[in-house]
Amino acid sequence: MITKNQSLLFLITATAFILSILIKPYSLSWLIKLIPMALLIYLAVTELKDKAGKVFIAGLVFSGFGDFFLDYDRINWFIFGLGSFFIAHVCYLIALKPIENKNLPWVVLYLIYGVAMFSLIASGLGELFIPVLAYMSILLVMAIITLVSKRSNVWLVIGGLSFVFSDSLIGIDKFYQPIPYAHIMIMMSYYFAQYALLNGFMKSESEKG
Repeated sequence: MITKNQSLLFLITATAFILSILIKPYSLSWLIKLIPMALLIYLAVTELKDKAGKVFIAGLVFSGFGDFFLDYDRINWFIFGLGSFFIAHVCYLIALKPIENKNLPWVVLYLIYGVAMFSLIASGLGELFIPVLAYMSILLVMAIITLVSKRSNVWLVIGGLSFVFSDSLIGIDKFYQPIPYAHIMIMMSYYFAQYALLNGFMKSESEKG
């Protein structure tokens, strides 16, 4: 698992970017945004050596691409960010295989929530209707996999839940109704989601072997 010192460093770098949101826009903000993810990627590369671990690392890397696209040009490059995170979630769910028949009531709750959330924002999607539907579907599958994976643990489940929460805020703020200080809450839950997913995956690797 991620050590206390590594966690502290991640917390400091993530907090630095989150606080910097209050003074945006500023030059190279995307670079400051990527530092916490670069740290997680470095930790993953040093600890995860098997095939599943490498696929998980690919998920972190594509998340980094998504972070860049969404910060560099949130309006014109939104679709590229969406695509990057789509691939990231595919990598995460592949890395978390195989699955078990468990936690099914919670799976149903995720599905109900997904339908309700998409219904809320659907009228504001316009030409992004299909891409957002595809993204929300893969996001929910990833979150569900954290529940039913044989690797499942508290950290993975919390990571999946935090990702859903973060992206729900994006959806509501962008396509339904603006939320005050939305980007701060989005980034707090997003960084925590990535941290929790990696911590949970590393925990599952140590328990496996």
